[in-house]
Amino acid sequence: MSNPAVYLEGSARKYALAAAKAEGEGNYESAIVNLRKAVELLEELVKNYPDHPMTMIYRRLISQYRRKLEDLEKKRLEPASGGDEVYVVETNEEAPPFVMKEKPSINFSDIAGLEEAKEAIREVIVYPVKRPDLFPLGWHRGVLLYGPPGTGKTMLGIAAANEVKAEFLYVDAASIMSKWLGEGEKNVKKLFSYARERASKSPVVIFIDEVDALLGYHSTEIGGEVRVRNQFLKEMDGVLDKMLKIHLYVVAATNKPWKLDEAFLRRFQKRVYVPLPNKRARRELLAKLTEKLRLSGVDLEELAERLEGYSGSDIRDIVQDAYMITVKEVFERGGIGEPRPITMEDFARVLERRKPSVDSALNAKYEEWASRFGAL
Repeated sequence: MSNPAVYLEGSARKYALAAAKAEGEGNYESAIVNLRKAVELLEELVKNYPDHPMTMIYRRLISQYRRKLEDLEKKRLEPASGGDEVYVVETNEEAPPFVMKEKPSINFSDIAGLEEAKEAIREVIVYPVKRPDLFPLGWHRGVLLYGPPGTGKTMLGIAAANEVKAEFLYVDAASIMSKWLGEGEKNVKKLFSYARERASKSPVVIFIDEVDALLGYHSTEIGGEVRVRNQFLKEMDGVLDKMLKIHLYVVAATNKPWKLDEAFLRRFQKRVYVPLPNKRARRELLAKLTEKLRLSGVDLEELAERLEGYSGSDIRDIVQDAYMITVKEVFERGGIGEPRPITMEDFARVLERRKPSVDSALNAKYEEWASRFGAL
């Protein structure tokens, strides 16, 4: 069984992208159906995982997609245009929708393991912000985080922004490709213009989630996708000038790095592999997840050994499922009393039915790509 949280998030993303594509083709009925499904999946994700570190981002996407649905309903009722007029919705918001006015309070200390990835991000973002005088030749500004789903790529981006008190601009492909605020390439231009203006005062981190969906090459492409990619590369060239002394950084995350071409990769001087957690990281994560739970006879070292091949998101679900066994017992006896401590037997029952969400063949593909294109 795949990780439910990862499945729900991935499915919601696919529906949102399908909605954006349908809108670009003028098929508003299909766009509405797909976007409603994306909202339903995200709502289910938030309902079932209220304590997930990404819940704030999911809630933001729900709100954004709901506003988008209102826009699509208006478009559907409008008479067809005779030309290729671009539909633009004016907004009175102080900041564009891709700005997170509040970002999750995630720091590097909250992320188990991934020390190599953390250090690479510190070198690119944290050190230049804290001591720009130590970088007479300028500093890098592009970081690509790649690896299996559920390994903490988005959390690393948020933690980096929090480390330097940066404004965090969270971007998903559906928002950029949509005509909600104009054509896709205009959205990219607006994103970078806003970021440059803000970075003249304080650090800014642009985080692009699932960047392959936005900027990767696909077997079938529409003209808008090509224009968006070209505009993004153009904007990145402007940001990468090492003599530019503003603190504007672009952090991109992908589960499919092989879909990115060399022109894109050249603009990300740091390409950081975010792998499945090793035993030490699994042990650390288990300790963090169970610190507020009652345990009895649970050997975290042994459990960490048994969880080889599981992602961080998988492990979070496994702990939650083991705890739910004890909660279910409370309700089976009429909802009286408190849950008993979790045992190794509870974890064993969960592991009988829950397998890793990343198979060994896919993990080998990441390792092979990292050996060819990694750049720490």
